[in-house]
Amino acid sequence: MRLALAEVYNDSMLPTLRPRDRLLVRHGARVRAGDVVVLRHPHQQDLLVVKRAVERRPDGWWVVGDNPRITNDSREFGAVPEELVVARALLRLRPPRRTQPSRTGSALAWLRSAVRPLPSRSRRLRAR
Repeated sequence: MRLALAEVYNDSMLPTLRPRDRLLVRHGARVRAGDVVVLRHPHQQDLLVVKRAVERRPDGWWVVGDNPRITNDSREFGAVPEELVVARALLRLRPPRRTQPSRTGSALAWLRSAVRPLPSRSRRLRAR
């Protein structure tokens, strides 16, 4: 299984992920309900998107963003076929703030808050 980095570009996964966050992802990893995944958009397959896998259905994964105000997910395009799920996210890497001083203590504080595993089942999930 291959590891790679992916970047978050929009607000669809707030508050879990912010724009400019990077994700360490594993291609070909087994997906379970609650995992954050990278997938090809069903209607524009050259576009990769980051969503949370909520439920496995007969026709694929039901995926949603953590931000309920943005509906560019399965509520709009339905279940995503298994073959369009590219990778599962393992870690979130948050970029340092531009105003942050470059002292060692500040760097360690940033490191403690920036690198986080992405919990699979941090909250109860329900498909709609």
